[in-house]
Amino acid sequence: MRHLRAIVRASELILWTLLMYAALVLGLPFFFAFRTGSTQWRSIVFHRWAVVTAIILGLKIDVTGKPPCQPFLLVSNHLSYLDVLLFASRMKCVFVARGDLAQWPLVGALCRAAGTIFINRQSRMDVARVNGLISQALDDGRGVVLFAEGTSSRGETVLPFKSPLLEQAARASFAVSYAAITYRTLECEPAPDISVCWWGGMTFTKHLTGLLYLTEVQGDVIFGEEPIRASDRKVLAQRLSSAVRERFIPVVQTPGILAANTGSAQLDVERKAEVSGTIQ
Repeated sequence: MRHLRAIVRASELILWTLLMYAALVLGLPFFFAFRTGSTQWRSIVFHRWAVVTAIILGLKIDVTGKPPCQPFLLVSNHLSYLDVLLFASRMKCVFVARGDLAQWPLVGALCRAAGTIFINRQSRMDVARVNGLISQALDDGRGVVLFAEGTSSRGETVLPFKSPLLEQAARASFAVSYAAITYRTLECEPAPDISVCWWGGMTFTKHLTGLLYLTEVQGDVIFGEEPIRASDRKVLAQRLSSAVRERFIPVVQTPGILAANTGSAQLDVERKAEVSGTIQ
């Protein structure tokens, strides 16, 4: 049964991604003459792709708080490539992503066509270019999501946020939104820190194959109440990192049972309060 589920999911994922890529490419000529129309079409297609892909992968998403309104710059901790689905399925946005993602089969092509901002993390010279693209996206009224840790992790804690890509926001005193994300899996299945989080030397193909075998994954997103401003990018990064850390529920300490009764909401509240109290 598990093998059949993985095969069906893989087939659906490939077909759905191909369909959305075709829709995106074929639809662009009709909107190309209108800059905002082209941008909106890219956002609509990528959002729809994320919504259905989350369903295919059995990703159930619980949102606490209210997503920001466009235009926005939102920073978050980073655990997995599933993070993109968490945000893109709940709001229209573009992502700042590692450059090698552009070369991934199918998904890379869709991300390129959808307007993802790719950065070469090995080149300091690329920071200025990416800052300019972030600024342009905000000027165009778009939402931008940045994983400010600069890498994905096992989810034990929130790594310090890197500040270079917050330069433009600090200079313009632009209010930056933030969110904390975490994952849970069923008690009888592999823990989320090794089955959902993508870190260390894990290869993408092997990790995705394991993910396809999971019955379901619970993803939790906690949006911050008020955006944060600071005129210094390092101060801004520190404040955002602290705010995310206060709301973050460590993946490796999250119980692996997906609550399926009316008391689950209260359990979540109690866990969040306990973790927040520990961190403070």
